[in-house]
Formats: sequence, C-alpha cells, structure tokens
Amino acid sequence: MGIGATAGVAAVGGIALSANASSSSKSSSSSGSLVFDPDAYTKLTKSITDTAGTKHTVVYHFWKAITYVAKPVDATYQSLIVSAPVEIDGKAVDASNAPILFANSVGGYLPASVSTATEVGGGGSAMGGGAAPSGAPTGSASASASASASAPGANGNTNATGGATSSNQLLALAAGYVVIEPGARGRTLKNSSGEYYGTAPAAIVDLKAAVRYIRSNKGRIPGNVERIVSAGTSAGGALSSLLGASGDSPIYDKYLKALGAADASDAIFATGAWCPITDLEHADGAYEWNWGANDLSTGKLVDQTVSKALQAQFAEYQAGLKLRGLGGFGPLNARNLDEYMVEQYLEPSATTYLAALSDTARATYLKANTFITWSGGKATFTWADFLTHVGARKKDTPAFDAFDLSAGENNEFGTGTTLARHFTAYGAKNDSTGLSSKRVASDIPAKLDLMNPMYHLVEKVNPNRSKHWWIRLGTKDSDTSLTVAANLAARLDNLGDDVNHIYYWDEGHGANTDPGDFITWIAQVTGHKAKGRGK
Repeated sequence: MGIGATAGVAAVGGIALSANASSSSKSSSSSGSLVFDPDAYTKLTKSITDTAGTKHTVVYHFWKAITYVAKPVDATYQSLIVSAPVEIDGKAVDASNAPILFANSVGGYLPASVSTATEVGGGGSAMGGGAAPSGAPTGSASASASASASAPGANGNTNATGGATSSNQLLALAAGYVVIEPGARGRTLKNSSGEYYGTAPAAIVDLKAAVRYIRSNKGRIPGNVERIVSAGTSAGGALSSLLGASGDSPIYDKYLKALGAADASDAIFATGAWCPITDLEHADGAYEWNWGANDLSTGKLVDQTVSKALQAQFAEYQAGLKLRGLGGFGPLNARNLDEYMVEQYLEPSATTYLAALSDTARATYLKANTFITWSGGKATFTWADFLTHVGARKKDTPAFDAFDLSAGENNEFGTGTTLARHFTAYGAKNDSTGLSSKRVASDIPAKLDLMNPMYHLVEKVNPNRSKHWWIRLGTKDSDTSLTVAANLAARLDNLGDDVNHIYYWDEGHGANTDPGDFITWIAQVTGHKAKGRGK
C-alpha cells in the first residue's frame, strides 16, 4: 500500500514533503498509444529532506497516468506515472542516463492505481480506488504508516500493514534518478458479470507490461532503460522478486500478447524486495517451521497435528532445494536452518541495533532482554530464545492456503466467478468448506510457476534474471516465515548473483529503516554518476 504525498506540506516516512505545481504545464500524454510523449509533462517542485536531515529542492517533470498496454482490461490500474528531475538545489540535472526506480505500491495482492496521482510518490493505496467484493478476504488495506522508535536511524518508513510508503521514490528523485510508479490489477477486482479479472497472474503480467512499455520507449522516456531497479513491499516485494527472477521468461508471453504489451524485453537490472510474501506453495510449511511453537495473540497454540505435518513437508522441500548458506555455511536443511538464521542474520541484526544505541539505552535494552549475551561488541542468543522474544505469531495454520479458503492468497488464486481456491494439495485435502473435490484445480500448478520467483531460479534457471538484489525483512515479521527471504537470498548467492540481504532487528512487516543506503546501493550497482550537479 503506497502512501502518496499530497499538495501542501506533509510528512511521510520521516521525509518532509512540500509540493507545488509550476504555473506552466504541458498537455497530458495520450493513453491510446504505446509511444511515450516526452513533452506531455507538468513541471513541479518538491522539497525533500534526505536521511541525513539535509533538505533539497527538486524541480522535476511529471507525467500523469499513462496506459502501458494497447488493449487494457482496466486502464485505471494498467497505467504508470513518471517523474524525472531537471534541477536539484538550483543546479540543472541531466537524468537521461539515470537509473530508473520502478516502484510498485502493491500490498496484499490487492489492486494498485496511479490513475489520480498528481506527483511523485503518488502510487496510490493498495485498494487503488477499488473495493473488496462482498465476502472477499481483504488482507491489509490500510495505508497508514507509523514511525518506528525502536530502530536507530529508522526514518519512520515502517508500514505495519504492508505495501510501500513513498520514501524510496522521494529519495531516488532527490538523488537524480528517474522514478516510475506502475499500477497493477489485484485480486479483488471483478466485472459486472461477477468475474474476477485481477487474480493470478494479472499483477505480475501488468508489471512486466509496464517494463516493456518503458524499454520500448528508449530515447523518449527519461532515464536509462537498461538500468531499471524494481522495488516493492510485502506482496509488492514478492512481485518485485518475481519481476527480477523472471525477465523475458516465455511462460508469460500469451498473457502479455493478450494485453497488447509492447514488443520489448521485460528484464530488469536490479531488484529491491522488502518482506516478500512469496513461494506460496511452500509458505505454509515454512511458516510452521518458523513459528509453529509460538502462540497466537489469543494465547492459544495452533493445531500441532497440522503444524507438524506442514513442518515435515517443508523439511522435504528444503532438502530438495540443495542450497548452501551464505558465508560458507554449507548445505542448508530443516535441521540446521535455525543455527544458520541465528548466525547469518539474527545475531548480526541484533548486534547492529545494539551497537548503535547509547551506553545507557543499550544497558536498558539488555536488562529488559536478558536472553541476549552482549560481549565484545557482539550479541549472541539461541533460536528458541529468539522465538520467545518475538512472541505471538500473526497467522493461524495453515497461514496461506486456509482450510476455509479465508486467506487473501486463496482469493489470489480465484478464477472466473469463484472467489477463492486452494492452491496446495494439503489445503485441498483438508478443505472445510464442503467442496466436492479434494484436489487442486488443473490450472493451479502453472499459475504457481507464474507467481513464484523460485521457479525461475531453481526449476528453470533464468539467465535473464536480475543479477543484483537488495532484500530486507523485520525480525518480528510473522506475516511470513523468515526463511522465505533467506532461501531466496541463498539461491541467488549460489547462482553467483550479488545479494545484499539483512534483517531489521525488532521491526515488523513493511519495515524499511535504511532507505538512504538503498539509494546509494542503486548508484553503486548501476555505476551511476550524477551529471550537472557539481560537487
């Protein structure tokens, strides 16, 4: 769920915002063509305060919603906005070869729209003006963001309900990058006949079509189309990961052709993913492996028979991946994943957090969290104590393919006039809604491949994938298993890709406490050097 800045003065994600339109505005571009009109912009000015507290005045060209396919199903969602800086702090900027931040605002696999956006960061809420159908599982549709007081250096970009706030977009613009924000269809959309037209694989197909539009307009659209960097949070993080993993995969061709997508590549250069809700066909098992022993917020322990059955499935899956851990850890399996998670991610995360505190604040924290041993500037603890520290798990079991079809992911695999469907054999076998069949529908396996980045990294290794990855997750995020991102990172590392993956200590779902570092990383991996700004 994106939070768009509004005219006037606001504060979003800890970044001070103020915007006003220039008195001279050019005509808006036509949505009936796949040719970008470079002259159809509005000139805007925005004040953006970076993570160091420095205020920048950015003059930029803004293109209102442009339909990115020739045959849209719903242009309200199948459109994008473009923001390109032309002056920063009084100095002219040439963004013609700048990286392009491609930031989606999808949360909960819900629809996202930019159709009414009037400035950068206006990616729209995840509902995007649509409404959940009666009886549909809605997931998280709130677009509220709250500052996190628990993480040193946090810029308040934590969004506990998932979906991206606009900090990445604003900081990117202030750094001289081009920012493109696409809308996309989502699972709750249905037409007058009651047919769902935004369920899988609609969202990823839309994002691919948007990338194709950008790349087909090389030389017309601002920015370097060979240096597109995707960003997304929660389900948007999953889609960002999928976009990065599946570049130019032929399994999407028929869907893209049906939309009249541009005849161009949909591969991207680098991928940013925050708490990606992905690998859905194995997510229930991963969740139970991680959180199976944790009570629900009611104090009730979930059905341990179900939990243990799913854990057993996960163990088999994990072994089959044949992953090796980062840092020379060796083969990963369900028996040593806890040790790996603690050593590779959790202890370093806690160490970074504690080291940044004042001596007094650190002593206070350690007194309240005696499970942590602090010695030699390093935090150590056990996996079991970490789970106790996190406390209540967010979801019952199964977390994603619910027996009663109540999970948002069940809706994501709905089809036609069918609101929700099972997408795992275990979920279907244990259906509690009275379905006549206890098997998944015949089209589900192919749709799972279309929606899972691991398919493109393990089963059909894609040579056109992103080779640079920024992956982030909060240690208290029980919206998914912490192992999902870790497995994604391990596989990418095993393939030889550049992976920058850390966990934010004591942060929940949607956290982004180092957005300034992400912007710097983009410059590093793309080799970008700003022009026209002086020293």
